[in-house]
Order: sequence, then C-alpha cells, then structure tokens
Amino acid sequence: MNPWKAAAVAFLRRRPPLWSVPVVWTLALGLWGLSRQDSVWRDEAATWQVALRSAADIGHMLGRVDVVHGLYYLLMHGLFTCFGPGTTTLRLPSVLAMAVAAACVTVIGRRLAGARAGLVGGLALGLVPAVQFYLQEGRPYALITAGAGLSTLLLVTLLQGRGRTPHWAAYAAALLVCGLLNWLSLLILPAHAATLVWARATPAFLRRWAAASAVAVAGVLPLILFSRRQSGQVSWIPPLTWHMMIGPAVLLAIGALCALLSRPRAGRLSVAAVGLPLLAVPHLALAALSLVRPLFLDRYVLFSMLGLALLIGAGLSAAAAALGSRFPRASSWLVPVVVTAAVVALLPQALAKRSPASRVDDVLAAAADVRRVKRPGDAVVFIPAARRDTALVSPDAFAGLRDVALRETPVESRTLKGEETDPARIRSAMLAQRRILLITDAPGAARPLSAERDKAKTAVLEEYFTVVRDEQVRGRRLTVYERLRPAGAAA
Repeated sequence: MNPWKAAAVAFLRRRPPLWSVPVVWTLALGLWGLSRQDSVWRDEAATWQVALRSAADIGHMLGRVDVVHGLYYLLMHGLFTCFGPGTTTLRLPSVLAMAVAAACVTVIGRRLAGARAGLVGGLALGLVPAVQFYLQEGRPYALITAGAGLSTLLLVTLLQGRGRTPHWAAYAAALLVCGLLNWLSLLILPAHAATLVWARATPAFLRRWAAASAVAVAGVLPLILFSRRQSGQVSWIPPLTWHMMIGPAVLLAIGALCALLSRPRAGRLSVAAVGLPLLAVPHLALAALSLVRPLFLDRYVLFSMLGLALLIGAGLSAAAAALGSRFPRASSWLVPVVVTAAVVALLPQALAKRSPASRVDDVLAAAADVRRVKRPGDAVVFIPAARRDTALVSPDAFAGLRDVALRETPVESRTLKGEETDPARIRSAMLAQRRILLITDAPGAARPLSAERDKAKTAVLEEYFTVVRDEQVRGRRLTVYERLRPAGAAA
C-alpha cells in the first residue's frame, strides 16, 4: 500500500480523545444564542465599560473600586483592544473556559471511574442550569471554573503518582490565577484537603500540597487585604437565610445519591472522594463566611458544579453497570436515554437563559431607545447613577446629550459610575433644561430611592416637568420630560 494512503487510513481509524466530545458539546451550547438577541445586562456592562479604558486608567480605578476583578478586567481590556468590543468578544472567553472545565471533568472521571463516567460527567457539566447561565456571561466565573478544573485534575494526577515537581508548580499557579480572578475561589482548598484526607494521602504528599497551597494563598493575600477596603461593594448581598440554602441542599442530595451508587470506599481515590468535597465544602464554607458577613451568592462557588458533574457521571455509569448484570442489552441504552431526557427536560431553561429576559436588564436596548428619541439640546439624567452604564457602553447613542448631574466622568473619578455634583446644583442644572431624558430601572427591577441626589432629581421632574414619552424595555425605563413651567416661574 502506498505509504501516504496507509497514513491516511491510520489517521481516519484513530479515535479522537474522549474529552473532545464534551468540549465540542459545551462549545455548541455556549455558541448557541451567544448574543442573547444583542443584549448586555448591568454586570456585563461593568466589564464592557472598564475594558474600554486604558490599562493605566484601569489600574487607577482598581485603587478605589472592584480590585477583586482587576485581573479579569485587564484580560478583557486586552481582548477588546485586539478584537474590538462586542458580545462575542465579551462572552467567548467564558465559553472556551467552560469547555476546558468539561474536558477536565471528563479526564478525571475516566481515570477514576472509567470512560463512560468521564463522558457522562463532561456532558452533564454543560447541562447544569447554573453553568448554562454563566457559560455565556461576560464575567470571570467560568474562567475560575476552568482553573478549578485544571487544579483538581493536577491534584488527581499527583495522587495517582503520575506527577512531578512541574505538576506541583502548575497546581500552585492554577490556584493563584483562580484566586486573583476572585479570592473566594480559594474555598477549593478545603475541598482538596478533604479529598486528601479521604484518600489517605501520605504525610510527604500532604507537606507538598500544603507548600503549593501556601504559595498560592501568599500570592493572593495582598488582594484579599486590599479588597477589604472596598467591602462596601458587596453590602447589597442579603444576609444568609434557610431559604437560600434550599438550592444547594438539593444539589448536595443529588450528589450524595450519585456517590452512594458508585459505592465509594475510604482510603481509595475515587470520584466520590474528589467530587463530593468539591460540591459540598465550598458551599458550606461560603455559608459559614456569610454568618460573619453576607457573601452567599451561587456564582462565587460556581466551580463546585465540577463536583456535581463528576458525581452524576460516576452515578449513572454505576447504575448502567448494575443494570448490565441483569439486562445486558438494556444497559447500553441507559446513558443515551437519560442524557436525552435531561436535554429535553432542561430545554425550556436553556432557551430562557439565552433570552434577554434571563437577566435583570439590558443596557443596549435602553441605548437604542435613546438614539431613537433624543433631540438636539436634550439633557439626560440617570436614577440611580449606576444606570449611567447605558451611556458608557453605548456612548454614540448619547452623543449630543448633556449629562447635567455629572461632575466627573468615571475615568476622571476612577470609579464605575462617575461622581455627581451636589443636589442643589443638580436641581439648578435640571431647571435650566427644556427637555430631559430619564434613564432608570423598570418598576419590576427598581429599588427605593436612598441617595439625596436621586430624590432631588425626582422632585424636580415631578414638580416642573411633564411626561411626554414613557417606554420600558428589558428591565430599563426611558422617560422623556418636557418643561411644564417657564424658567422665570420656576425661580
């Protein structure tokens, strides 16, 4: 046979690696409806407007706000510079990162419970509702999940005796990057510690793990200490309640059931030894921290879904093996049937999470309305000031409008929303206008006014202006006001 033809036949017969299937699956889920009908909500708007700044301006801002996301903002600044701003540039890193996480789940599951467990686990990760939400999110949580997956895979590799010093260095580096993306991701360390105890790691191994972990923590510690000065940014998080623990409790119950199906044994490295601590410990640790300061948000421990996916893969594989002992033909259909049923059952949620209504609001929709209704000489007011993100993401839509309450731009003030002038000056500036566009939250998403500046804006509009147009779209509200009284009467 011709050697070239022989090489081609050998290439065609070669099977692709098992992890490639979940990677393609996760990429397909992530690219499906990636733009969410060209919508961007307020959290992503923060990423967008900061990424548009220079690296120096980002550094200046981090000294005052959002230092916990500094590394992510710099990464997105680089991507926006290279590829331009847009929903694809904003969200594609999360899609790619979650595909890496799916590959890690597949490899871990295959090593510890067989190819079927690895494949099902990798596919299951992309179907988890929380993962589907952040799979297409312009925030760092999917990247953290990928880093957590890599660090867990490296730990398994080392526990199996396959790793060397470079693997320890890579493990510490993965933890460090995760911690710099959000230091609460270091809650993976007690989960890994529980795995080591379960697997009865040797004292020498424990010492090396402690050293690698200490290096990562030491690298993140300055960020932890500095971010405490900005703790007011999470003051909106509500105190922990039992109701908030219902969702995690359901996930833990599912994970525990799957672990029981795989019949774990103490002293043995298994999917249960890796997956159950990874699922349970971060949730419990975050709940404990929230008793001191409210911090309980599922996105902070999104990486725990790696443990759930591993457990689902092992549990379903064990169920198929048990069924195969009695019904060999039926066992081969169990996994495809269950996966198909899961896809069908979760399809409504998948569709919902890819719609603009899945998020609180849409800054781009509000900007499009402004572009359509604005007139030369109009002024614009934002209530609260954070709604200025609409203008920061779409400055062209607001060209020609005067932001009458603004004293310093976000870049000048080194903040996310800029600095507004005092209530008296805001009142005077508004009274000098004939037409004002108000950007605020739709009633369903609005909160009671607390800032004196916002109360002053509302009072002036209600007393001296009349509504000539009022539109609500995707969680944002655009109201057009025209002057009711002449300027002399107002004085």
